[in-house]
Amino acid sequence: MALRMTERDIDGVIVLEIEGRIVLGEESNAFREKVKGLLAAGKKKIVLNLSQVSYIDSAGLGTLVATFHSARSQGATLKLANLGSKFKEVLQVTKLMTVFDTYDSETAAIQSFPK
Repeated sequence: MALRMTERDIDGVIVLEIEGRIVLGEESNAFREKVKGLLAAGKKKIVLNLSQVSYIDSAGLGTLVATFHSARSQGATLKLANLGSKFKEVLQVTKLMTVFDTYDSETAAIQSFPK
């Protein structure tokens, strides 16, 4: 299944809803390019809604970490929302849970940005 991404702007926060699998190849490249495009457009507040992500492999995790650091180096903030239990487990096992700002809901992630 191809990765589908839907972008919404809520009060100046870009919500990127991701659906499918973030895996090596076309999917992780498409994801990286999408976030790169948002950063190039000057978007500084980005929430990734991951409720519809069915699977992420090590390459997908690498892409997630790379986009997170890329955003930070450009003065932007990337937050994760609606992590599934498997996704949370992977982040905890890899110790990446401490790297990302994670929220139980999209609303909580959006509200966490300073006004």
